[in-house]
Amino acid sequence: MDPTAAATPVLPQSGTMAEALKGFTLIGGDWVLWILVFASVLSVTVMIERLIYFWRNRTPVERFIEPFAERLNRGDIKGAAALADVTKGAEARIAKVALANFDEGEQAVEQMMASRKVTERLRFERYLMILGTMGNNAPFFGLFGTVLGIIKAFHELGQAGNNAAGATTVMSGISEALVATAMGLLVAIPAVIAYNYFIKKVKEFAAHAETVERIILAYLRASPHVESRVRALRENA
Repeated sequence: MDPTAAATPVLPQSGTMAEALKGFTLIGGDWVLWILVFASVLSVTVMIERLIYFWRNRTPVERFIEPFAERLNRGDIKGAAALADVTKGAEARIAKVALANFDEGEQAVEQMMASRKVTERLRFERYLMILGTMGNNAPFFGLFGTVLGIIKAFHELGQAGNNAAGATTVMSGISEALVATAMGLLVAIPAVIAYNYFIKKVKEFAAHAETVERIILAYLRASPHVESRVRALRENA
């Protein structure tokens, strides 16, 4: 027995990691398509849910803000509260919270409205991150599926040899692989459009809520004795 044989270190086989990665890529991109189908269903579900929520919580601004401000300017707190009570939407709920706390003073009313605005905005923005994520990442995921499909197609060409059948296999494989890119774009484009639309609606809500808040605070600052008047109205109610 050669004594030098035992002293010779056993080197790990080179390319083990590369072979493992190659085996993974040769699976192809079909599984990516299934993930994109799931992403598409999820995006459509979020769009429908958000449309329903925005529809149910929209405030008819033209029929609310101006009449509300007019009633406050006349000192008709009870009428303003009644208008806020019968009007649906987040802006009306903010006004209702403010009027319910009029007797607590200006600072308390301002804090209550600020807190309510944050709560309502979070409700409007719920699930929008899903649409933003799909819009930003679905094309890259589709491209990933295409790359996997092309790798598989060229591997099959290498196995088949340089002949007409091998070229046909590659062309067929590449055309199938490009479906993943198309699917990624199909998921991303509606998600981006819906995300931009809903963000625009959130900004509109923030502007309307700010208008309602300024109207109420301006009335409170112009009427230093409004707290006592509110208490009297409540006692007489």
